[in-house]
Amino acid sequence: MTSEDRYAGWGPRLLPHGVEFRLWAPSASRLELVTEGPGAHEVRPMDPQEGGWWLTSVDGAGPGTLYRYRVDGRLDVPDPASRFQPGDCHGPSQVVDTGAYAWRTAGWSGRPWREAVIYELHVGSFTPAGTYLGVMDALDTLAELGVTAIELMPLADFPGARNWGYDGVLPFAPDHRYGTPFELMELIDAAHERGLMMLLDVVYNHFGPDGNYLAAYAEPFFTDRHETPWGDAIDFDGPSRDATRGFFIDNALYWLDEYRFDGLRLDAVHAICDDSEPHILPELASRVRDRLGRSRHVHLILENDANEARWLSGPAPERYDAQWNDDFHHAAHVAVTGESDSYYGDYTDAPVGHLLRTLTEGFAYQGEYSGHRGGPRGEPSAHLPVTAFVSFLQNHDQVGNRAAGERLHELTSSEALTTATAILLLAPMPPLLFMGQEWCASSRFPYFCDYEGDLADAIRQGRMREFEHFSAFSGSDAHQRIPDPIAPETFAAAVLDWSERLRGAHGRWWRLHRDLLAERQQHVVPLIERIVPGGSTGRLLGDAGLTVLWPFDGGGRYLLHANLGGAPLSVSRLPGRRVYATPGVPPATPASSAAPVVLPAWSAVFSLEAPDEESADD
Repeated sequence: MTSEDRYAGWGPRLLPHGVEFRLWAPSASRLELVTEGPGAHEVRPMDPQEGGWWLTSVDGAGPGTLYRYRVDGRLDVPDPASRFQPGDCHGPSQVVDTGAYAWRTAGWSGRPWREAVIYELHVGSFTPAGTYLGVMDALDTLAELGVTAIELMPLADFPGARNWGYDGVLPFAPDHRYGTPFELMELIDAAHERGLMMLLDVVYNHFGPDGNYLAAYAEPFFTDRHETPWGDAIDFDGPSRDATRGFFIDNALYWLDEYRFDGLRLDAVHAICDDSEPHILPELASRVRDRLGRSRHVHLILENDANEARWLSGPAPERYDAQWNDDFHHAAHVAVTGESDSYYGDYTDAPVGHLLRTLTEGFAYQGEYSGHRGGPRGEPSAHLPVTAFVSFLQNHDQVGNRAAGERLHELTSSEALTTATAILLLAPMPPLLFMGQEWCASSRFPYFCDYEGDLADAIRQGRMREFEHFSAFSGSDAHQRIPDPIAPETFAAAVLDWSERLRGAHGRWWRLHRDLLAERQQHVVPLIERIVPGGSTGRLLGDAGLTVLWPFDGGGRYLLHANLGGAPLSVSRLPGRRVYATPGVPPATPASSAAPVVLPAWSAVFSLEAPDEESADD
């Protein structure tokens, strides 16, 4: 029996003359379907099936039908696989016919991963409209910038009016605050018309604290054999594994197939507890590749604090395309800001050295001891292709998990930021930008949510405890300097002001990002697949400088020389054909030159060398 046979499928199924409703509720002794509508409220019993499933069909039901499940005659709950929640996560679910949307780009097959330039955004704060259609209005601007892939932060329906999305509770239901399912499809369609890939962030390691009713009727969905930061873990490796795995595999296929997303980014997979074989990660990837990978470019990306390179190698059907490389961010951040609190402490001994390792081998931590984590972290990664590591200087976590949500330009000099930006956008790894980063937006991105009562108080207190060990927030007035995550004005402060994008210094930053991405498209992308996996080398130039050599199959190489310090740095030469250099970098030097070259403070230069130009002293 295949896994597809075992997974019966979650959510309502449209029939020629009605709808089939099904729910996995092994803890319920009685289950009823409650359909709702204008002047109508009907309750009908559901029939128990093998394996804890319940089933009923309703003639005459169809798209737009509102329904809930009544558990043991006492509790009405939404469908955990609801396709839409027009009245929020505690209200009734709505039947949606996603097949009714007429795709204008039905022939779109995506783009290869080597072309990825990712732009992460939060729908609710990306524009003042805070909707899918608001994002659609910015597509031409993002395409002009040089973005090739838009990544939406999670859309799973969440309680209240505002949330980052990582506390979603109904993973199949795009949150109604942003628009309808068909408006989301319109956004994806419009992006594809402009050659833009659409990626979605999904959360398969936990549910949010408000609005998840699964434990009331499907207690075996969770297990106390594993611990997570959010309580009992999802049971991926016990008696309920078929149902739980089916839920999330169905979800991945749903977003990729019915909404035609081009890929998924799986949040915090280090918090997915699974001791079984096969692990849920390769099984999910294999199912996606088998269903969709033959006719489309479909990309699967991980966030994994454990730096487990195993998920990025192995058999092709089970392999993930890439992982967010936190090590690149942390090393670069320490290098340009000097910060040392929390996990940054693992990089303060040699930030440029750690950055060099991310540029040549992928992970900085490949099994070495992490003081922040109190044990070894990571697996060897040098054998992997450069495309396996997504680099970034900012993302929702690294901005929003700061106490006040400051962006990087507030924490360092423009010279340091220019150099770091050039390295980010012209190194061969797929780069990621966080919304507004391209123009150094004045709006911050603090943590925000919308809870009430005791839960709201617990969120506030937890936010304060999170920063107790930070030196900047050790005083008695710390609570006054950390935005209240529940306050509407905290969310309002995160909304981008698009009117500033081309004004003054903001416009100069936007043009810098646009020009660097144009250079990437012209000079770097055509060569990425020729870079030899495991062949990259580099060395430190003093404490603040580095040089990296990415060799090509068949000869030649791509080079980076950089000075990540405040004093000039002498190097032997700057070889090759210049791709880009920050202001003040001297011209390329011929191999015959014996005179040293001085790299200015905070500078970087990228160049290309043909096979007959390679020299041993670099």
